[in-house]
Amino acid sequence: MLPTIGEVAGDKGDLRRAVLRRRAGRDPRQVAADDHARADLLLARLTDPPSTVAAYLSAPGEPGTGHLLEALHDAGVTVLLPRLPRLRREPDWAAYEGRDRIGSGRWGIPEPAGAGLGAGALAAAAVIVVPGLLGTPSGRRLGRGGGWYDRALVHASPEARVWLLLNDDEVVDEVPSEPHDLPVTALVTPTRWVACRE
Repeated sequence: MLPTIGEVAGDKGDLRRAVLRRRAGRDPRQVAADDHARADLLLARLTDPPSTVAAYLSAPGEPGTGHLLEALHDAGVTVLLPRLPRLRREPDWAAYEGRDRIGSGRWGIPEPAGAGLGAGALAAAAVIVVPGLLGTPSGRRLGRGGGWYDRALVHASPEARVWLLLNDDEVVDEVPSEPHDLPVTALVTPTRWVACRE
């Protein structure tokens, strides 16, 4: 069972390691089924797809986005994906142009091969799909610790909906948070939709 905040001695780092160990032990067939179920649940919420959605290219161990990205792209939605600049920490985005236009970016993180559009491109996204390790029904998110999304989300439209992809057991009552941690508006798991601020 995933340790709760009270059962993990130490800080955010200890909790992150516990979640990553649990994810690494998941059955690959269940992971694939959960990825499709999560994407289908999210897509069902987009009955009138916006013109622009920001998402992420999932790395191994993260809730998968492959099915979601393809479905949005096929529907004519502009999908913005993160690019990690090599020399600075400023967020950057590029348009998804299909799975054959994906490269390996900084730290081996997958990213789109197209030209960077700058941090301000995020303002066009009506929906922003973010990764994380844990989330609470109040909208608190525990990420990987780099602070990239907290820096990126300051460029989002105030009306943008921010949806966090998780596994069912990663919805918890509380996570450690700091004043700069920006909340999400919904949690999306393979079996449920948790509205936080919508």
